[in-house]
Amino acid sequence: MKRLLLLFAVLFLVCGCRQVPPLTFQAGTYEVTTPGHNGDIRLSVSFSDSCITDIKVLDQRETPNVGDVVFDRLIPQIIQANGLGVDAVSGASVTSRALLDGVMAAAEQAKVSDPQRFRTQAASQKKAKAVEGTWDVVVVGAGGAGLAAAAEAAQLGNSVLVIEKNAEMGGNTLVSGGIFQCVMPYLVWEPARPEATEGVGYDGVSYPKTKSGPGCINELETILRWEEKPFDEAYYTTHAFEPGDIAELARHGVHSEYLPVLQDLKKEITDYMAWARPKLARGVLETDLALFSTQNLHIFQTYYGGLRQSADKTEWVYSDLRMARQIVEKGQELKPWLSAMGVSFLERQIIIVGALWFRGNKMLGADIDTDGDGITEHYDGNLGAYIMAPYTTFIRANKGNRLMTSTAARDLIVRGGRVRGVKALMDDGTPVTAFARKGVIVATGGYAANIRKVMETNRFWDSQYLTAGMATTNPASQQGDGLDMAQRVGAALTGMGWTQLMPLSYIDNGKLAFGSVSDAVFISPRNGRRFVDESQERDVLSVKMFENGIQLQGKQGVYLYIGGEETTEPNEVRSIDIPGKQYARTPAQLPELLETLQVPVSAEAVLQAIREYDQAIMAGREPADVGKRYATSIIGRAHRRADGTYDMSTYSLDDAVLTVRVLAPATHHTMGGLLVDESRHVLNKHGKPIPGLYAAGEVTGGIHGGNRLGGNALTEILVSGRIAAASVTHDGTN
Repeated sequence: MKRLLLLFAVLFLVCGCRQVPPLTFQAGTYEVTTPGHNGDIRLSVSFSDSCITDIKVLDQRETPNVGDVVFDRLIPQIIQANGLGVDAVSGASVTSRALLDGVMAAAEQAKVSDPQRFRTQAASQKKAKAVEGTWDVVVVGAGGAGLAAAAEAAQLGNSVLVIEKNAEMGGNTLVSGGIFQCVMPYLVWEPARPEATEGVGYDGVSYPKTKSGPGCINELETILRWEEKPFDEAYYTTHAFEPGDIAELARHGVHSEYLPVLQDLKKEITDYMAWARPKLARGVLETDLALFSTQNLHIFQTYYGGLRQSADKTEWVYSDLRMARQIVEKGQELKPWLSAMGVSFLERQIIIVGALWFRGNKMLGADIDTDGDGITEHYDGNLGAYIMAPYTTFIRANKGNRLMTSTAARDLIVRGGRVRGVKALMDDGTPVTAFARKGVIVATGGYAANIRKVMETNRFWDSQYLTAGMATTNPASQQGDGLDMAQRVGAALTGMGWTQLMPLSYIDNGKLAFGSVSDAVFISPRNGRRFVDESQERDVLSVKMFENGIQLQGKQGVYLYIGGEETTEPNEVRSIDIPGKQYARTPAQLPELLETLQVPVSAEAVLQAIREYDQAIMAGREPADVGKRYATSIIGRAHRRADGTYDMSTYSLDDAVLTVRVLAPATHHTMGGLLVDESRHVLNKHGKPIPGLYAAGEVTGGIHGGNRLGGNALTEILVSGRIAAASVTHDGTN
């Protein structure tokens, strides 16, 4: 027996000491192309006879600061490991997989000796040392809400730690349309200065007034006729509720808490119409009038834009008035706050998909001294305005302030009945214990990327449309982790089951197709006609797309978005091709494009629909077949006079360049989430605050009702982030 055991021991030692032969390659440089998130990625990969020596990215279109971070992070790891046994970058899994597949394809060209080992080989790692520390405030999530909270908390004198699951800051905010809704009184009609064509902003500079859009007057007239009786839910038990049909909705009353808002709004509209009607009677075009817009209009449109009935007709949902009013009123403080951080704006009130009115504020970016050398650097758009500006404010306010990326929060630390901190785990396995003296702010966003959760909680969508194959505009990380974490310590949820679909989504990957709807048309691939007012609410648009679109590439509700050469969206790129997503074509080239895209519709039918639309817009009226409340330009070409009106005799479609996109609805925003009060304390099932726990942004619920207005989310995340920071500071000091 002893001899047998000795023999086994000798065999074990011999086998255990056997060295694995090194990988070998055919030395050289190999170019490969691999499909990424936004298009093909071209790589150049070089090998010696024993290892990878270099990886170059020759061409890529991945999302800036989201997908493209993969290359800087993973390429050194792949070279160090001499293999592909590296972890994907959190929040950029598609781009990570594309890079790994591309390098694998190059290795196969280089005749790697052991493909399976190359695919799994990883660099040896030292055991990570646990991280532990204490800050005044710990923020979970580095999207718009989390960074707003961090900046405000730091400005109030707190030390702050921000924990972010993804490899980079930004979350959904970074890939959003970037426009927040808030009326700017100096950019719209002023009762005290009714004939004013300019207004003085918060910065002391004069700016031109925004003009009204065709259809705004009709909307105001409808609100003036709105019945002031209690909302008649019983009517809709026997009649279909049509979201977006406010002419019908106005006949059936208003929920009691919103009655004072409606009454005050009617007085404001009455004053405006007393000024506008005589001008309209004299032939002045609506589009020549200064825009009417007030805080009461914003609050009331948030109400009726979010008023929804469940699919089984048993439940109604709408915005909490206290929250809606708070967001609208506190939104007035955002421009000065952001401007002080170096953010600049397009000083015009614009409209985006599902916003219901011209009150969008477009960020142009930020000029910030991020490295402290006294010289400002410019950061464009969302990255500058919503990410780098608040990040720089928070990180430079206190030497102890810290951002930890690639770190997933796992659990809240509760001691003595109070939330005291967060336990987290870095991507490399390093455990993190972060204690908070004053409190924890959860700002992890929604769960629109968790299609299973969306389907399980669904209260609104027809099950034939909401399927497991639906794409999302969200980063893959938006799974609802913050909800789960907070629920484990007793947090209550509210408004679950109401998920917004984004109608402007590419069919290949669900990515948000940035673009204006006030100067574009939506065309049915079935008959070549417009099928919906493009300025309607997002769920209204999505339903119409399912009803009038087609199935293509496994997606439902596929339709054609066609824009002209003019756009109100300052960062939108038109009249160029973006492979697989956007096509710039003349009308003569449209038949070939539709055939290539496998869209079964007559090009002439599409062009005739565009001509009819353009004729109506040039005449300053709504199109006859399918109305449009808000339009800013035509699709074809025509000369504009000095006053902005069109010379219809110069109209031509034949020489125009059309911007064509093939789009379909995708999950975008979840209205349900943590139950919070106006101070953003997270509440338990009894409606009582959980000590030390706060929340901000999309992780919270009950604010937008059953449908969020376009642009309201960015207003809400900034406002709620600041409120949460102020509350945790106040509570922790007292």
